[in-house]
Amino acid sequence: MVRWRTGTVRALRREWTGALELAVDLPDGTDMRALAYPELVGRPEPGDRVLLNAGALLMGLGTGGYALVVAVPDRLPPDPPQAAGDRAAGHLVKARYTPLQPILLGVDEEASPHHDLLAAADDLAGLPVVTADLHSALPAILAGIHADAPGARVAYLLTDGGALPAWFSRTLAGLHGHLAGTVTVGQAFGGDLEAATLHTGLLAARHVLRADVAIVAQGPGNLGTGTRWGFSGVAVGEAVNAVATLGGRPVGSLRISDADPRPRHVGVSHHSLTAYGRVALARAELVVPDGLDPGLAGAVDAALAPLAARHTIVRVPTDGLDAALRASPVGLSTMGRGLDADRSYFLAAAASGRHAAHLLPPS
Repeated sequence: MVRWRTGTVRALRREWTGALELAVDLPDGTDMRALAYPELVGRPEPGDRVLLNAGALLMGLGTGGYALVVAVPDRLPPDPPQAAGDRAAGHLVKARYTPLQPILLGVDEEASPHHDLLAAADDLAGLPVVTADLHSALPAILAGIHADAPGARVAYLLTDGGALPAWFSRTLAGLHGHLAGTVTVGQAFGGDLEAATLHTGLLAARHVLRADVAIVAQGPGNLGTGTRWGFSGVAVGEAVNAVATLGGRPVGSLRISDADPRPRHVGVSHHSLTAYGRVALARAELVVPDGLDPGLAGAVDAALAPLAARHTIVRVPTDGLDAALRASPVGLSTMGRGLDADRSYFLAAAASGRHAAHLLPPS
């Protein structure tokens, strides 16, 4: 459950879109690194008393090494400018029935300027959609798309398997201007557009953001239990189904590694094998990059052989992708490993982006 702490803000540290890092002094003389989302709690200043949820930090779980600011109790932010109960402010509740549930304007609500556009929207019209297990694949997929289609408009759909606030991601902040926009779906929030479901989010990416390609992945901080079914990335398979249901073209980015110390993630991760092999009921194009080390390539082929009947296995050349990855506007890191430490992981993600780019109609 929650491990509560109170403290006093000593200093403001790094800041990026939607998030502010703080140094907080605790009453016992120790300090904590904390993260505040000003859109939720207001903007803390040095000297402010803050209420913290420190549980995940104290347990060493995946919150990026932060306690999270729950409130600045002595200086609460004002109410939003809309009058109480004004539905024009939106009535889409996310992180529902938690103490910090935000109430937002959904992209397809009646008060939304996009309502009429989405009222009858029901088709992605062949939109290529790359589905990935981890948030860390996002910049690599984007690099692969833009390597061959530099003018392509790319939308990102952040699902709720990891961090709910899009603001937590420094990667997203660094990709500002390189994406057509971010749609936060399900319980996730803080994107350029808010959607109640992945289906609505996909339609918004196509019709509102006018995306040529979309990428679907959970936010940072995915959950895994080391069991076949107990991981948040199982939703990748459901994403394939959603894309196909709406007339899109699912492109599966495989989680491939020969550097992960956990055997279940070596070769093709069991996450990919379960999500695509058991959960995805629609056909996807699963991308295998050329240029893998021979031993890894053999292991990948063997792992994917049982999936070949239900999906299309696509081999994609990787010439030029190393340079594209190194030119990424944000750093590449997965589980603490950079490009040189886990090249196969990022190469597989970039190859899926390259394949999606080649599915676009000639310009």
